[in-house]
Amino acid sequence: MKPKIATIIVLIIFISHAFLHAHGVRGKVGKGGIVMIAEYDTGEPMSYAKVEISAPNSKLPFQSGRTDRNGRFCFFPDVPGTWRLVVNDEIGHRLELKVNVDKSMKIETDFLPQGALDSYFSKYARVLMGICIIFGIFGCILGWKGFKKIREKN
Repeated sequence: MKPKIATIIVLIIFISHAFLHAHGVRGKVGKGGIVMIAEYDTGEPMSYAKVEISAPNSKLPFQSGRTDRNGRFCFFPDVPGTWRLVVNDEIGHRLELKVNVDKSMKIETDFLPQGALDSYFSKYARVLMGICIIFGIFGCILGWKGFKKIREKN
Protein backbone atom coordinates (compact mmCIF):
# COMPACT_ATOMS: atom_id res chain seq x y z
CA MET A 1 0.00 0.00 0.00
CA LYS A 2 2.79 2.37 0.82
CA PRO A 3 4.41 2.01 -2.66
CA LYS A 4 1.07 2.93 -4.27
CA ILE A 5 0.80 6.13 -2.24
CA ALA A 6 4.39 7.09 -3.09
CA THR A 7 3.69 6.44 -6.78
CA ILE A 8 0.54 8.57 -6.69
CA ILE A 9 2.40 11.44 -4.96
CA VAL A 10 5.22 11.32 -7.52
CA LEU A 11 2.69 11.35 -10.38
CA ILE A 12 0.83 14.28 -8.84
CA ILE A 13 4.12 16.23 -8.49
CA PHE A 14 5.12 15.57 -12.13
CA ILE A 15 1.67 16.40 -13.51
CA SER A 16 1.26 19.56 -11.40
CA HIS A 17 4.77 20.68 -12.29
CA ALA A 18 3.74 21.04 -15.92
CA PHE A 19 0.97 23.45 -14.92
CA LEU A 20 2.54 25.23 -11.95
CA HIS A 21 6.02 26.13 -13.16
CA ALA A 22 7.12 29.78 -13.45
CA HIS A 23 6.86 31.62 -16.74
CA GLY A 24 9.57 30.97 -19.29
CA VAL A 25 11.47 33.24 -21.63
CA ARG A 26 11.78 33.36 -25.38
CA GLY A 27 14.02 35.23 -27.76
CA LYS A 28 13.88 36.28 -31.37
CA VAL A 29 16.23 37.97 -33.75
CA GLY A 30 14.42 40.73 -35.61
CA LYS A 31 15.17 42.77 -38.67
CA GLY A 32 15.43 46.51 -38.73
CA GLY A 33 16.77 48.99 -36.26
CA ILE A 34 19.60 51.45 -36.59
CA VAL A 35 23.19 50.32 -36.20
CA MET A 36 25.62 53.07 -35.30
CA ILE A 37 29.32 52.42 -35.81
CA ALA A 38 31.71 54.64 -33.84
CA GLU A 39 35.37 54.71 -34.77
CA TYR A 40 38.39 56.95 -34.50
CA ASP A 41 39.72 58.69 -37.60
CA THR A 42 42.39 55.97 -37.85
CA GLY A 43 39.63 53.41 -38.42
CA GLU A 44 40.04 51.82 -34.99
CA PRO A 45 36.64 51.11 -33.37
CA MET A 46 35.57 52.99 -30.24
CA SER A 47 35.27 49.76 -28.26
CA TYR A 48 33.08 49.73 -25.13
CA ALA A 49 32.43 53.48 -25.28
CA LYS A 50 29.41 54.97 -23.48
CA VAL A 51 26.40 55.59 -25.71
CA GLU A 52 23.36 57.72 -25.01
CA ILE A 53 20.41 57.88 -27.41
CA SER A 54 17.93 60.76 -27.16
CA ALA A 55 14.53 60.67 -28.83
CA PRO A 56 13.09 63.73 -30.60
CA ASN A 57 11.58 66.29 -28.20
CA SER A 58 12.60 64.30 -25.11
CA LYS A 59 14.68 65.44 -22.17
CA LEU A 60 15.28 61.93 -20.80
CA PRO A 61 17.55 59.44 -22.59
CA PHE A 62 15.71 56.89 -24.72
CA GLN A 63 18.46 54.30 -24.31
CA SER A 64 21.99 54.12 -22.94
CA GLY A 65 24.68 51.51 -22.94
CA ARG A 66 28.07 50.75 -24.44
CA THR A 67 29.34 49.90 -27.88
CA ASP A 68 30.57 46.39 -28.54
CA ARG A 69 34.23 45.62 -29.20
CA ASN A 70 33.74 46.64 -32.85
CA GLY A 71 32.31 50.06 -31.93
CA ARG A 72 28.71 49.11 -32.87
CA PHE A 73 25.49 49.97 -31.08
CA CYS A 74 21.97 49.13 -32.24
CA PHE A 75 18.63 50.68 -31.28
CA PHE A 76 15.07 50.65 -32.55
CA PRO A 77 13.43 54.10 -32.83
CA ASP A 78 9.74 54.24 -31.95
CA VAL A 79 8.83 57.76 -33.15
CA PRO A 80 9.80 59.74 -36.26
CA GLY A 81 12.04 62.79 -36.00
CA THR A 82 15.68 63.67 -35.40
CA TRP A 83 17.39 61.31 -32.98
CA ARG A 84 20.60 62.32 -31.19
CA LEU A 85 23.34 59.74 -30.63
CA VAL A 86 26.26 60.59 -28.34
CA VAL A 87 29.30 58.32 -27.95
CA ASN A 88 31.90 59.12 -25.28
CA ASP A 89 34.99 56.95 -24.73
CA GLU A 90 35.70 58.71 -21.39
CA ILE A 91 39.28 59.60 -22.35
CA GLY A 92 38.51 62.81 -24.24
CA HIS A 93 36.84 61.65 -27.46
CA ARG A 94 33.18 62.43 -28.02
CA LEU A 95 31.11 61.75 -31.10
CA GLU A 96 27.67 63.22 -31.67
CA LEU A 97 25.47 62.15 -34.56
CA LYS A 98 21.97 63.13 -35.58
CA VAL A 99 19.78 60.68 -37.45
CA ASN A 100 16.52 61.61 -39.15
CA VAL A 101 13.87 58.90 -38.98
CA ASP A 102 10.81 59.20 -41.24
CA LYS A 103 7.25 58.05 -40.49
CA SER A 104 7.93 54.55 -41.81
CA MET A 105 10.79 54.30 -39.22
CA LYS A 106 13.51 54.33 -41.87
CA ILE A 107 16.63 56.46 -41.81
CA GLU A 108 16.44 59.48 -44.11
CA THR A 109 20.19 60.06 -44.07
CA ASP A 110 22.85 57.43 -43.49
CA PHE A 111 25.31 59.60 -41.64
CA LEU A 112 25.43 63.20 -40.51
CA PRO A 113 29.02 63.65 -39.32
CA GLN A 114 30.29 66.42 -37.14
CA GLY A 115 32.70 68.91 -38.61
CA ALA A 116 36.09 67.40 -39.40
CA LEU A 117 37.80 69.37 -36.63
CA ASP A 118 35.17 68.42 -34.04
CA SER A 119 35.62 64.71 -34.65
CA TYR A 120 39.41 64.95 -34.80
CA PHE A 121 40.15 67.04 -31.69
CA SER A 122 38.37 67.44 -28.37
CA LYS A 123 37.42 70.94 -27.16
CA TYR A 124 40.37 71.18 -24.76
CA ALA A 125 42.83 69.95 -27.37
CA ARG A 126 41.64 72.67 -29.78
CA VAL A 127 42.08 75.38 -27.10
CA LEU A 128 45.57 74.13 -26.27
CA MET A 129 46.46 73.92 -29.96
CA GLY A 130 45.28 77.52 -30.51
CA ILE A 131 47.42 78.79 -27.62
CA CYS A 132 50.44 76.89 -28.93
CA ILE A 133 49.97 78.35 -32.41
CA ILE A 134 49.83 81.90 -30.99
CA PHE A 135 52.99 81.35 -28.93
CA GLY A 136 54.69 79.76 -31.93
CA ILE A 137 53.92 82.75 -34.18
CA PHE A 138 55.20 85.22 -31.58
CA GLY A 139 58.28 83.06 -31.02
CA CYS A 140 59.04 83.11 -34.76
CA ILE A 141 58.60 86.90 -34.92
CA LEU A 142 60.83 87.51 -31.90
CA GLY A 143 63.40 85.03 -33.19
CA TRP A 144 63.47 86.79 -36.57
CA LYS A 145 63.93 90.20 -34.89
CA GLY A 146 66.74 88.80 -32.73
CA PHE A 147 68.40 87.29 -35.81
CA LYS A 148 68.21 90.70 -37.59
CA LYS A 149 69.80 92.51 -34.59
CA ILE A 150 72.68 90.04 -34.47
CA ARG A 151 73.16 90.39 -38.23
CA GLU A 152 73.21 94.21 -38.00
CA LYS A 153 75.90 94.14 -35.27
CA ASN A 154 78.24 92.07 -37.45
